[in-house]
Formats: sequence, C-alpha cells, structure tokens
Amino acid sequence: MIRPLLFLDVDGPLNPYAAQPERRPEGYTTIRAQVRPGRPLRVWLNPSHGPALLALGYDLCWATTWTAEANRWIAPVVGLPELPYVDFGSALLTERPDGVHWKTAAIVAYAEGRPFAWVDDEQSPADTRYVGAHHPGPALLHHVDPRIGLLQGDFTALAEFRGSLPRDG
Repeated sequence: MIRPLLFLDVDGPLNPYAAQPERRPEGYTTIRAQVRPGRPLRVWLNPSHGPALLALGYDLCWATTWTAEANRWIAPVVGLPELPYVDFGSALLTERPDGVHWKTAAIVAYAEGRPFAWVDDEQSPADTRYVGAHHPGPALLHHVDPRIGLLQGDFTALAEFRGSLPRDG
C-alpha cells in the first residue's frame, strides 16, 4: 500500500486570513502575492509549517483555489517542494445544491481510494457524509480555524490519523 495523501488548503490552514488584519500571528511572515490583476493579496505564512507537514509521512497535495500558483507563492515561503495539485475543473467555486463543498468530489476522485487527510476551513457534515459514501479508504476531514491557521493540535491530529493507518499505508 502507498502512503496516504494530505490535501492542503492555503487560505485558512496556512494563511490565517480571518485573523485580525492589524495583528499578524506570531511566527508568520507577510507576502504580497500578485496572482490576479489588481491589488496584490496580503498573505501570512509560517515558515515552520512546511517542515512540520513533510515530517508527518504523507504525500502532500494542494487542494486550493491557488492551484499551481501555490507552488510559486506559498511553497517557497513555508518550506515545501513543488507539489501536485487537485484540478477542480468546472467545479471550481461552484455551489452544489446538496451542500457538499465544491472541492470534495474532486478530492475523492483524486485520491482514487487511497487513505487521505484533508485540512481546510470550509468543510461541513455534508462533506463527511459524501466522503463516507464515495471513498472506500480511511479519510480524515480536519477543520482548521481560519482566524488562527494550523496549530500544534492540528499536527497532532494529522499524526494520530497517520498512525492509525496500516504501517505501510
């Protein structure tokens, strides 16, 4: 069996965008990312997150609206290598009538039955039900507070899930 996947959202888990605007969290650095025409985005990133994520024993994958741009703007600052990303195609930002997040089906399809964890700030019970019904392997949908981003408790939860999987998977 191959290593589990860890799907990473940027805004919320890595960039605590909902924190008080005048109070950058301790340990974070500020970048200005020009990903679209117009005003650059203010992004707060913690350089310790990349090494901590790499140490967890997952295959990392972006699951974010940043798509490939996460490799340009986010990965170098947090200490991650270039990562694959989920291509959300026409589902990108499309609201579903059943309440399932627009990322969920694409993440399940990308996983192809592999065990996975997904860190995001927008999951709901509808997503948990969808994953349970459509994904045959173990999965952890882990909510991260977008006001504070990833904390030690989040890394602990991810490590515990990884530890609950068969030794080689």
